[in-house]
Formats: sequence, structure tokens, C-alpha cells
Amino acid sequence: MKHTLILTTILTGSFFIAAAQQSAKPEDTEIYEPVPKIVTPGKMPGAAPSDAIILFGGDNLDHWVSNKDTTAAAGWIVADHIITVNKAAGDIQTRRRFMDFQLHAEYRIPTNITGSGQARGNSGIFLAALPWGAGGYELQVLDNFNNKTYVNGQVGSIYKQSVPLANAALPPGDWQTYDVVWTAPRFNDDGTVKSPARVTVFHNGVLVQNNFELRGDTPYIGQPAYRKHGPSPIKLQAHGDKSEPISYRNIWVREL
Repeated sequence: MKHTLILTTILTGSFFIAAAQQSAKPEDTEIYEPVPKIVTPGKMPGAAPSDAIILFGGDNLDHWVSNKDTTAAAGWIVADHIITVNKAAGDIQTRRRFMDFQLHAEYRIPTNITGSGQARGNSGIFLAALPWGAGGYELQVLDNFNNKTYVNGQVGSIYKQSVPLANAALPPGDWQTYDVVWTAPRFNDDGTVKSPARVTVFHNGVLVQNNFELRGDTPYIGQPAYRKHGPSPIKLQAHGDKSEPISYRNIWVREL
């Protein structure tokens, strides 16, 4: 009797579902507003779409300032449509501050690079630069083409937090790309974390971070932690190692 009742219930439910589907119309599940804005893609791979903010297009560093003194100009070298790191000048950061964004950046490890481990083409893209501790949330830039180091500090890592899903490094001398989707953390009024930061990263077209949830900032020593902050600049690191400085080009961002 129990089995008969269950079967009857299932058949009755199936009948009403089928009847509802037969009476439904296609327009019941069609949405017409809000209409997505029109964005014209770049014509070449890596080219900025129509709504992008060009942070470096090859001519100047007008969108950047010194990280040491934000009233001072960025002191890196611009020539032949590329930026070369000036380690003596220190890190540089954007004048503008951001929350969520899509970022494209290209970098090149010099062909004559020397050193090993972390002292080989070391730089970093801080997706949100902060004025305390290690300075923010770092996506590592490093030469890891036949160069070993700790895996949570190699290229493609969220420094000291997340090992990349693959090593997609190209040889020194080749231009390499990062494409990033960054979701900034949100905080409650009392400073507690409302929602943590998340990041997806493609390195040279290969997925290396898949919607990773950060546990806080990315210090060289110690554990990650969150401190309340709002919109933040993007920072490029002038690492203090003695290897030859790397270069950047074609940097753009889309606010989300």
C-alpha cells in the first residue's frame, strides 16, 4: 500500500509538471532589461576593449605615481613603448583607486637574466596596494622557466597563499601576459570581513588561479590577515634582488 501511494504521488506530480510545461510560454522566461552595455573588443589579442582605462599604452606614466611618495612622479624608465623597472626608484602605483576589475598586463624577463630562485626576474602585481605590512595582495611575477623556487612563490602564485594550477612560464626574452579578474574584499562597519577577496588569473592564456578566495594580504613573513580598506591602487613592484630589471607594456583595466 505504501509503495502504491508513493508511485501515485510521483505520477500525480509528473502529470502536473507536464501540464504546467505545456501551458508555459517561451516569453515567461525571457528577460529584456537591463540591456548590457555595448563594449567593442580589441581587434588583436591583448588589445584593450572600448571601455578600458589604459594604464600604460606606451607613451608615458601619467597614470602612475611613486609608491613611496604619491605626490611624486613614477620613476621608472619609458622607452620604445615599454616600461623598465627602476629598482632605485622603488614601487609604482596607479593614481586611480579600484575595487573590482578585469586587468591585462604584459611583462618581459630580460634575455640576459641572471640569478636563481626568487632572485631572478622578481617583480609583482599588487591587485590592491595597501599602506601597511607587506603592502597588499600580490600576484607574483618571476622567471620560472627552468628556475625552481618554493611553489607558492613562483610565477602565477598568489604570493605565499595559492600555488598556481600550472607553470605556464615562457623563456626569458618572450613577452608574457596576465589576464586577471579581481573581486575586492568587503568589510563590515566594525572591520570584520563581510566577503573575502577572490581572484581568477590566466597566465599566457592558461588558467592558473580559479576563483581563489584569499585569506588576507600576502606578507613575506607571517600569516595573511585582513584589515579594513576601500578602493585601492594597483601596484607594480621594484623588487630588491640584484638580477636585471624586467619590463612591462600594454596595461589596461576595466572596472566591473
